[in-house]
Amino acid sequence: MEQDTANATPTTEKLCLIAGAGPAGLTTALELLRSGSGIKPVIFEADSQVGGISRTVVYKGNRIDIGGHRFFSKSKWVTQFWASVMDMPERSRLSRIYYLRSFFNYPISLSLDTLKKLGLVRTVKVGMSYLKARAFPIKPEKSLADFMINRFGRELYGTFFRDYTEKVWGVPCESISPEWGAQRIKGVSISAVLAHALRSALHIRSKEQETSLIDAFNYPPHGPGQLWEKAAEEVLRLGGEIHLNAKVSRVKKTPQGWAVTVTKADGTNLVAEGENFVSTMPLKDLVASLDGVEVPQSVREVADGLVYRDFLTVGLLVPRFAEVALKASGGKVRDNWIYIQESDVKVGRVQVFPNWSPDMVANPEHVWMGLEYFCNIGDTLESLSDEKLKRLGAEEMAKIGFINAGEVIDSCVIRQPKAYPAYFGSYERIGELQQWLDKQPGLLAVGRNGMHRYNNMDHSMLAAHAAAELIRKGETANPEARKALWNVNAEKDYHEAGKEK
Repeated sequence: MEQDTANATPTTEKLCLIAGAGPAGLTTALELLRSGSGIKPVIFEADSQVGGISRTVVYKGNRIDIGGHRFFSKSKWVTQFWASVMDMPERSRLSRIYYLRSFFNYPISLSLDTLKKLGLVRTVKVGMSYLKARAFPIKPEKSLADFMINRFGRELYGTFFRDYTEKVWGVPCESISPEWGAQRIKGVSISAVLAHALRSALHIRSKEQETSLIDAFNYPPHGPGQLWEKAAEEVLRLGGEIHLNAKVSRVKKTPQGWAVTVTKADGTNLVAEGENFVSTMPLKDLVASLDGVEVPQSVREVADGLVYRDFLTVGLLVPRFAEVALKASGGKVRDNWIYIQESDVKVGRVQVFPNWSPDMVANPEHVWMGLEYFCNIGDTLESLSDEKLKRLGAEEMAKIGFINAGEVIDSCVIRQPKAYPAYFGSYERIGELQQWLDKQPGLLAVGRNGMHRYNNMDHSMLAAHAAAELIRKGETANPEARKALWNVNAEKDYHEAGKEK
């Protein structure tokens, strides 16, 4: 896939330089090429493969999906984009919570089975606290805790949401902005769950279904990276360029547009120039790399204060699930992923890769699972060696009854830095950074880390689509037009009320 990087930027062409070959970067490139804009995208990717956090990692024939990626969107444009790249089979969705060594549906279904497992006393408390939250909501919502309590009641929040969320972010929910909830679980509440349960019982599929409540999704046979590898092939076929092992280390404003310094795997540098530069780099890194443009001290303070949460996946290959898990699950574990609410282990979530696609495991007789841990660079968990992380994963899975001790066939560790942009630190001031960026013609930020938003994949693609439109129409110097980027996933009806294409 990689071409001669030294010849990446012939001066006779109109170029758009792109940092990152994840969903946002590849979508931007394909949109520019397919629209007939006459602008050639040149992508620089720091990794050795495309896909970003949506890549598929292969270990001895076993495939790992970094974080789990359901191909589902309310946007017709996004679903049509995916279909234009490849056909994907539909998969049944099952996600559950493992708590008190029992499985609970996720989102909470409030079925008779759920109420039985919760017990009479806790069920009554759940109902009473929800009614109280509805009658006396917390106003204004100052934290993620307030957001969740208003929608689920304090008892259900404390039972199923607080501990897992704090395991993910490493800080109390009271310290997290309510915007995290607005990004990830907006529209979901007990009333929404009950309505979803009724529709399911009557076999009615709602067009307005919340992402957290979907029953099925599309998924490539070889994981999410398969689609983005095909997208990359299409970029090359249409005349774009993709350069792997090429990290953008400096971004400079020039009279003609933007120039980027790219550091290759061998340590050598090259400079590429283009009229436009689309960044999917973390905002913190983008601002730190800027040159040739005056960045106000307040903007640098916001960028420096942005916080990220890192991610570890421990892949475990085992011959079978243990009887404890099978019995608790009703005879077979069919989950795509399982949220681990148990407080006596550090693992936050478990993916069962063959349940996403049978082709994710080399030997169909084996169980191939991914244990997900959340950490910060330099903390105790992140500092553990791969071998210690493998042992920790095996010990924790045996402890909660998922596997039998001593039955691990093989294991591996995948580390993903800056997986989650955090809604604390300087996030409350991010508007200052957004407004300043919107005054920089030709410089556009898209993607999860590029916009510092905990977006789903389709939201990153929609922002990339908006960026490509701005570039194609020559409106990157129009702050008002650039609001289309930041409006993606900012309002509940963005993908629902006539804005789909």
